[in-house]
Order: sequence, then structure tokens, then C-alpha cells
Amino acid sequence: MFQKINVGIMGTGSIACTMAETLGKMKSVKCYAVASRTQDKAEVFARGYGFKKAYGSYEELVSDKKVDLIYIATPHSEHYNNAMLCLKNKKPVLCEKAFTANAKQAEELFAYAKENNVFITEAIWTRYMPMLKTIKEVLNSNVIGEPVMLTANLGYPIKNVARIYKPELAGGTLLDLGIYPLNFAAMFFGTEIERIQSVCTYTDTGVDEQESITFLYKDGKSAVLNATMLAVTDRQGVIYGTEGYMIIENINNFESFSTYSKDHVKLNTYKRPKQISGYEYEVEACVRAIKEGWIQCPEMPHEESLKMLYIMDSIRKDWGIVYPFEKEQDADKTEDLGIIETEE
Repeated sequence: MFQKINVGIMGTGSIACTMAETLGKMKSVKCYAVASRTQDKAEVFARGYGFKKAYGSYEELVSDKKVDLIYIATPHSEHYNNAMLCLKNKKPVLCEKAFTANAKQAEELFAYAKENNVFITEAIWTRYMPMLKTIKEVLNSNVIGEPVMLTANLGYPIKNVARIYKPELAGGTLLDLGIYPLNFAAMFFGTEIERIQSVCTYTDTGVDEQESITFLYKDGKSAVLNATMLAVTDRQGVIYGTEGYMIIENINNFESFSTYSKDHVKLNTYKRPKQISGYEYEVEACVRAIKEGWIQCPEMPHEESLKMLYIMDSIRKDWGIVYPFEKEQDADKTEDLGIIETEE
């Protein structure tokens, strides 16, 4: 029998708290270590959630030989540096979504992980949930005929969350909330997209506030996806078929789904199984992958994370949203090539 996996958490924000509560109720892992930018924060978190070790720096966490898996719960802008720090110290990584701020960063992380045989995956929890398999099985049963269109939305009034307004932290709705409707579409219709059309509104700081995104697929399917940081939405995903439709409640954590006939008669309702928080499924997938010696999870392979980032990069380009650190990276690249930019 395998020993429990010692999990370390990098960051002590609200999502780290949810993960810590989840880990404490799981049988396959131990709440082993937590790291913050200050020792005091780490110690308070460790006492609150029963962690054995508390570190005042991320370097101390990755240097601990007893850590088997590190969950990264820092802002999007920090994911690349935090994950690379883990990989260079041979620490398996479960990195919160959005995996990185852009595809280039993810490409570098995945290349390093492959070259050095270190596990890393994206913590987009809906990809790991057992309800996803159930939804796909029902869809494949042809109960609603051939699926041809879907819609999905996600919105929360989170104007009070400071980081979401900050370009320097890769803020905005897309990476925080919009990523869920995008993944919803990808999970059921794939990523063979012929054309993307989108619009957004902007905050005073220049990041995206509300957005509507339409995918037109090569096979004729379409997906209309909406996200907002200003309002409460019903969080529904609806898949429309030639013989009926399916309504999924809460695309952010599948609660239930119902099928309907072409005459709008409800056929069946399926409810999700009992869960701790929903985070346990991604952790269990990591434990399985680490024990098998894999460097990625089949539930969310590296290639799929990259595809989602390519899509989001393309959308942000259309909106003219560039994060400050991306400008700095481009400037460094220009300098390395010996190019001097001048104003006309």
C-alpha cells in the first residue's frame, strides 16, 4: 500500500483555504506544509488547517524534501515563476487556473517538465469531476439527438476583489471566470474552432469586465459564452440537439443536469455524487499520476491547457489587453535581439 502524499500549499488566499479544508478530509493525502510571503501568515494558516510546517518563503517550501506535491494558489501573474521554482526543485505541481497568464509561459513550463520528467497539471477542477463523464455518456446516448449548439455563462459580483482589477496581476474576468465557459465549450465541442468573435467592456484599469464570446466550429457547431465580474448569473450551460436539449446547473461545479425532449418535456434529471468540495478530484488525479510516474493528468493533458491559453491569448489580442509584465518580456526579447525601438 502506498503512503499518503504530503501536500504543500503555495499561497494563503481564499482558494488556498478551500483546498486546505478539502485536503484535511481526504484519506490519500496529508496537510503537510504551507508557504506565504511572510512567516506570520504561514503560521496562522498552518495552525488553522492542521499543517505540520509553515514557511515564510516559497524557496523554503520547495527545499523541503518531504513535500510530494505543491498546490499553487497565487495570483495568475505569479504562476509561471512559482511553478518553475517547483519544477527546478523536482517538485510535482498542481497549479491553479488559469494555468499561466499566456501560452508562451505554459509552453516553457511544459517543456521543462518533459525534459526533466516532473509532474505538472492545471487545477481546472471541472475537468476532473465524475459528473463530466456522466454528462458525456448521456450526450453520447443520443437522447437529445446530435448536439449542434451550446451556451454557457458565469458571473459573480466580485468588484470588491482588488486583484481582479490589477493588470499587473493578470486581472480581469477572462482568466478568472471566463475560463470556465471556455472550458465548458471545449469539453463538449472540442477546440477545432474556425472563427472566434468577441466583445468586452473594460474596467477603469483597462482589464476586461464583462464579455461575450462566440465560437464557430469547423464542423458547423457554435458556442455562445458569457462572463461578468459585475453580476450574479444562473451559471447554466445548455447543450442544444436536433431532438432536444440538456441544461447543466452550475458550470463552475456541476450540481445536476436535466434532459428535455423537442417538445420541452423533462426526460431525466441527474444529480452529482456527494463530494467534499469538488477540489478532491483534481488532487486524487495528481496522486494517481504521481504514483504511476506520469508527468501530466489524462483529465487535463498539457496540450489541452495550451489550447485554452492560445484561445485566451487570441481573445485578449482582439481586445487590446496586454499585461505589464508581457510588455516587459517583449522588451527584453527585443533587447536580446539587438533591436532598438524608436518613436517616430
